Amino acid sequence: MNPSIKKLTEVAQKETRTIIGLMSGTSLDGLDIALCRISGRGKQTKVEVENFLTISYDEDASARIKKISSVDQVSLAEICYQHTWLADLHAKMILQALDEWNLTSDDVDCIASHGQTIYHLPARDQTNVESKLNSTLQITDGDHIAVKTGILTVSDLRQKHTAAGGEGAPLAGLVDEILFGSDEESRILLNIGGIGNFTWLPAKSGKQKSFTTDTGPGNTLIDKLMQHYFDEPFDWDGMTARSGSVHEPLLKALLSDPWFEGEGSKTTGPEYFSTEWLRSTAQNGGIDTEEIPPEDLVRTVTELSARTISSLIKKTVPENEKPVIYTSGGGVHNPVMMEQIAAGLPGYPMKDFSELGMNPDAKEAVIFAVLANEMLAGKGFEIETDQEKRKGINLGKISFPH
Repeated sequence: MNPSIKKLTEVAQKETRTIIGLMSGTSLDGLDIALCRISGRGKQTKVEVENFLTISYDEDASARIKKISSVDQVSLAEICYQHTWLADLHAKMILQALDEWNLTSDDVDCIASHGQTIYHLPARDQTNVESKLNSTLQITDGDHIAVKTGILTVSDLRQKHTAAGGEGAPLAGLVDEILFGSDEESRILLNIGGIGNFTWLPAKSGKQKSFTTDTGPGNTLIDKLMQHYFDEPFDWDGMTARSGSVHEPLLKALLSDPWFEGEGSKTTGPEYFSTEWLRSTAQNGGIDTEEIPPEDLVRTVTELSARTISSLIKKTVPENEKPVIYTSGGGVHNPVMMEQIAAGLPGYPMKDFSELGMNPDAKEAVIFAVLANEMLAGKGFEIETDQEKRKGINLGKISFPH
């Protein structure tokens, strides 16, 4: 037997596996690294986060990744190079983390690498194509991570989801129900990153089904406007939004976008909700964004994020329920956004995600560690789309260190 296959079999048969989960999001601020002890599989999965840290990207690294992310035109040579370069960088960061934790590569069974999303293109957003296909693209080569660290690596976890008919996101819902569902308490797990998303977890004692979806823009438009007008990476403590006023005609125009209509799980990205979208949507409504004070623009897109989040939660949750909302992501540090979400959801208790016993910053990295654990030792997930329901879907590609 191939020694690598034999080692894979041994890892799969362990009662407990040590898996490093990685996450690098659209904020491009650094790599989240979570060292997880995972036992069981499927609904019996148990996770203990033994260590967690975020290693920041320097300005050069952030600029490099930003250059090829969510843009319509880009150099193929740059994508080719960064696919390898970013893998080498992540491998160095993993080894740095292991050194800080006084561990070696031999102490880790597997790395779960999300990679870096450089373009997300669900079929609903596609135009001028012969056949619409859910598409998403992550770079960061798993083979390079495996060889550089000496650790078995599972990467490219979103592609099987699209192959099975899904949109490649959000994947958190596959794991949220396992790790954070409650027998008696109904919950909303709300994450406000560049894009907002939530998982609806009705109490297990009932008969309702869980549900996961993106809500639309979270921080992405706020951040882009702050960078353009104020040379700041984001709206610190919501101070810029607080100093502005909602431009009601612009907000009405933005909310009229068909993306916000309808029901069912859907995904999106900064490719769709871009500053170009903001300006063109405004122009279609007879509004020139250049004539609006920058503070008012920031306040208006902050209101857009809050309004679309609260609205979709109310559409999803039965009228007689007021589930506890557990919040995570960079948006929770924007008090203006959080105040407006709360105003749109009166009677809904809101708590920090840490009250569920996990560092909210680690959550996404942990999600991918669990997905890798299921690939190694489980029977896969059930993926339900508008067309069909498929069981036994395992996500990720396996790279051996040798």
